[in-house]
Amino acid sequence: MRNVALLLTLLAALGCNRGIDSKEAVRQGVLDYLSGRTNLNVSSMKVEVTSVMFRDNEADAVVSFAPKGATSPSQGMEMRYTLERKGNRWVVKSRADSGKSPHGAGGMSPHGGAAGDMPMPGSAAPSGTQLPPGHPSVPGTPEKK
Repeated sequence: MRNVALLLTLLAALGCNRGIDSKEAVRQGVLDYLSGRTNLNVSSMKVEVTSVMFRDNEADAVVSFAPKGATSPSQGMEMRYTLERKGNRWVVKSRADSGKSPHGAGGMSPHGGAAGDMPMPGSAAPSGTQLPPGHPSVPGTPEKK
């Protein structure tokens, strides 16, 4: 009888732990992470976990973001997150761009080159980057000759 009680307790503990291995639990972890950012209005976005892979105490997820009411996938973007299990919830450990451009250009910036290669406004371009013909000069970018 003692073994049965131990087995039931073990199964219950495992079942509770596996309850967080779901897209919804990962989505909640991402939402918790984003709610701490003051420059985002999460309530105006549709946030969906499009894929997730669980391994031990980590999960890799692709999360799509779009404005609420968006009618086209090109109006949104995707981000990749690595989350870590902390107790009975997921916490974002790191994030990376997925390469899908919010402009719907398959990872290409409308300014030429890969979207991730473009500098942030007000910053210098990566060394060796050439601007397209006719583009105004940008500090730190070699002139095209």
